Amino acid sequence: MAFTRTVRVLGAAALTGALVLAAAPAASADQTRRDQWALDTLQAESAWQYSKGKGVTVAVIDTGVNAEHVDLVGNVLKGKDFVDGDDDASPVTSDEKYAHGTGMASVIAGHGHGADAADGVMGLAPEAKILPVRDDTQRDNSFADEIRFSVERGASIINISGAVGLDNPADRQAVAYAVEHDVLIVTASGNDGRANSIYFPGEYPGTLTVGGVDKSGDIWNKSNYGPQVLLTAPATRIVGAGAPGDKLTISDGTSDSAAYVSAAAALLRSKFPDLTAGQIANRLTKTAVLPASAKGLSLPDEKYGYGEIRPLAALTEDIPAGSKYGPLKAPVSASTSPSAAPSAGSKSDADYAAEAEQADQKQMLFLAVAGVVALAVLALVVLLIVKRSRRDKNNDGGPGGPAGYPQYGQQPVPPQPHQYPYQQQPVSPQQNPYQQQPTPPQGQWPPQQ
Repeated sequence: MAFTRTVRVLGAAALTGALVLAAAPAASADQTRRDQWALDTLQAESAWQYSKGKGVTVAVIDTGVNAEHVDLVGNVLKGKDFVDGDDDASPVTSDEKYAHGTGMASVIAGHGHGADAADGVMGLAPEAKILPVRDDTQRDNSFADEIRFSVERGASIINISGAVGLDNPADRQAVAYAVEHDVLIVTASGNDGRANSIYFPGEYPGTLTVGGVDKSGDIWNKSNYGPQVLLTAPATRIVGAGAPGDKLTISDGTSDSAAYVSAAAALLRSKFPDLTAGQIANRLTKTAVLPASAKGLSLPDEKYGYGEIRPLAALTEDIPAGSKYGPLKAPVSASTSPSAAPSAGSKSDADYAAEAEQADQKQMLFLAVAGVVALAVLALVVLLIVKRSRRDKNNDGGPGGPAGYPQYGQQPVPPQPHQYPYQQQPVSPQQNPYQQQPTPPQGQWPPQQ
């Protein structure tokens, strides 16, 4: 809907896929809209009196977007498929595991269908446009190319409802590139319910990381948390568009939380086109609210950040513009000036540069140690082969060993430390009004933990 770091990410990659369901006749138009409880919580109807996101492009870097879905048709631009290398960023329609990106796009810019658009999925910014970007992070563990493409194609907001487990210098630079071009990157905190498990790009300065809350406004128990979290948004029982066809999904996940924040930012960018990305984030954080159970927390809190978004308040309240970066930390390569300094409490560029240098040194040390270990293992393997070869030669008098001896010269392909997307947890079929018969799974995606 975490190695040390590498090992933890490999374990976390075994996530449960969102369930894609056929729309049953019992799921009436009124029921569908009622089930989109987040729209009521976020006061969408009132917010739409001020903005619907018109003129704003939101890039969705994900598994692809079903541009022909009845609730999205007309709101999806030509994008790019980084897997196949063309401009058709549709998901693989024969496989339900690729519904994730379509769901995120619909939460952001779904426009519903039918009389008065009363049926189907309505996004929080129904007049925004989606730039679909099908990523190839399974191959390269990097969002860098996708982020740069999104910036160059005119997106002013980038939604990344997923993560990778490696601190990639190219990704860090791509985030800085987006910030320098006044593009807001919104990303999900993750669905493990763990502390200090915000991965990349959520850990990079310049990103807006989002946690999830339930219908009561309390933190969702599977929402990852840490100092990077700045906002929360609805994460449970979220209705979204699916792929293939015109199916719907209903699921839980911080993926949806990030999408709602991206949509709220689209409303603001449409109404306040002169504000910077950081100033848009400032309006969202300044108007966010905590639930009664969390009153009195010191802000930003590691679970709630500044609280749950209130789009209507962000659109209507008198909020000073603030500094260029607002609550966001300025990336190392982003230029700063006295009039555009990071907000109080943010680290300086020098601090981040020092941290980056220290990280590079640690990485070099790790690689050096890994190299020594690899050489030692290789030497041991060679020694074993030589001993085995000599023993076999003594036993049968022939050069080499018996048939079927393993070929040690072949190097296995290492597993990729990858965690993407933050796949939503499916809602129980018994509780799902959209289910006639769930589509039989084509294998498990991602594999069960």
